[in-house]
Amino acid sequence: MLDTKRKLLIAAQQIVETKIQTAQSSVSSAQESKLNETKSSAGDKFETGRAMMQVEQEKAEMRLSQANHLMAVLQNLKLEQEYTQAALGSLVVTDQLTYFLSIGIGKLEIEDKIYYAISELSPIGQLLIGKKVGESFQFRDKVITLTSID
Repeated sequence: MLDTKRKLLIAAQQIVETKIQTAQSSVSSAQESKLNETKSSAGDKFETGRAMMQVEQEKAEMRLSQANHLMAVLQNLKLEQEYTQAALGSLVVTDQLTYFLSIGIGKLEIEDKIYYAISELSPIGQLLIGKKVGESFQFRDKVITLTSID
């Protein structure tokens, strides 16, 4: 299972790295647009354009900050730790789905098997945290039982 968790971690890191690169590109583009905005005879139009570009830059910087935070969470996961209960960094197999408690990026496919990377703050993550093998919980009118934790 450790090999699977490593593959899941790498897949998640690749997704987050793409988010970081996209956000960095957006920040650079917004900064460049703001700098290239030339003052026209219509001063209000210039100020409105700069303000809109500033807002776009701030949004891109927020996305970059969030993506960097996700990467930090991934880098701090302890994959080698033996888990007796569901916790951040564990792979939780239930009678329905398999969850990688890490960050909320959703469905990941590794070697033709589907896993769900979820945050401990997600609705299902909150229900999973602290549960042990054999314990059950209810989610969306379904009873889900943990079958293994790694």
